[in-house]
Amino acid sequence: MSEQFSDEYWMEKALNYANEAAAINEIPVGAVLVKDNQLISYGYNRSITDNDPSAHAEMMAIREAGKVLNNYRLIDCTLYVTLEPCSMCAGLLVHSRIKRLVFGAKDAKTGSAGSIMNLLQEPRLNHQVEVTSDVMGEQCGAVISQFFKRRREEKKAAKLAARNA
Repeated sequence: MSEQFSDEYWMEKALNYANEAAAINEIPVGAVLVKDNQLISYGYNRSITDNDPSAHAEMMAIREAGKVLNNYRLIDCTLYVTLEPCSMCAGLLVHSRIKRLVFGAKDAKTGSAGSIMNLLQEPRLNHQVEVTSDVMGEQCGAVISQFFKRRREEKKAAKLAARNA
């Protein structure tokens, strides 16, 4: 299997988990962690559901991977995530020694893998993560854009209903 095909294959899996997040009204971000071309774990945003600001898709996938692999170091693993990681999640990737990050959509507000900063390849840190960006970026971005468009419409409808009541 070629690397590009493999990246798209795994990103499609991450997109499926992003849709699971949207189904529970979470920001639709999904992640899968892969080692030796095998799915080790997955995650999707659960911050609202769990009342936990750290329950990002990356965090959920990495926590589970540590249990599955029985190691807090995730050597030779690749994390696929539909949205560029924030600084919290980028720090987590560095600390867990993820080898490679593949992400879909860039995040101009909090992206820490190149958009507002590049924490993953900071030379002063003791580990750098290989980064591949914009894999199915248009599709990943569309899922998030559609989610926020729907939420804005719902809020507008709720305001209108309250005004008419």
